[in-house]
Amino acid sequence: MRIAVTMRIVDAVGYAEPRDALAQDWGRFLAAALPGAAWMPLPNIGETSVGLAEQWQIDRLILSGGNDLGERPLRDATERALIAWARMRNIPVFGVCRGLQLLQEVSGGTLAPVSGHAGTRHSLRLVGTSALGTEGNRLDVNSFHNWCIQEPASGLRVLAVDSEGNAEAMVHRTLPLGGLLWHPEREPKYALTDIAFIRHLFCGETP
Repeated sequence: MRIAVTMRIVDAVGYAEPRDALAQDWGRFLAAALPGAAWMPLPNIGETSVGLAEQWQIDRLILSGGNDLGERPLRDATERALIAWARMRNIPVFGVCRGLQLLQEVSGGTLAPVSGHAGTRHSLRLVGTSALGTEGNRLDVNSFHNWCIQEPASGLRVLAVDSEGNAEAMVHRTLPLGGLLWHPEREPKYALTDIAFIRHLFCGETP
């Protein structure tokens, strides 16, 4: 398994140069969730990122969080190209926060602004039974997003909703694409349900 992880774009203080960045949390989370898997951060270089992914023989893709859609056009272009490439080759894609929002958008869905969801925790209810658990069970998750998914794209199946009924976990109905609106890599103790989700998506494991 060879995983590429996309990166956010940040401005370095004192330097007039945008930089790609990936939280160190990701290395620890992947070591716990997928021990032994080879992974690498993938730079924001637009459509040419596909050629780089192919050179490195990438067969799994993680769309990390950070940057609202539209905030960094180069990142948007990079990830859109990678998603299109992954869909054509049936490569599993795991989206986190912004990553799930982008999967919603490229699948034909829309986003809506939401307040009170950044820098907090809240409870979710599972819809149907999935790798996240049994229908009706509740999850306590972190929350760092400013946009929500009120109307899921037709090709996506909802797995968990917040108190307002907004989708916070979804998978594609026919392709190995899915994501979570919360950040599993930021938890001080990784949730077994989050690990089960990525293992199911990437390895086909059944909890």
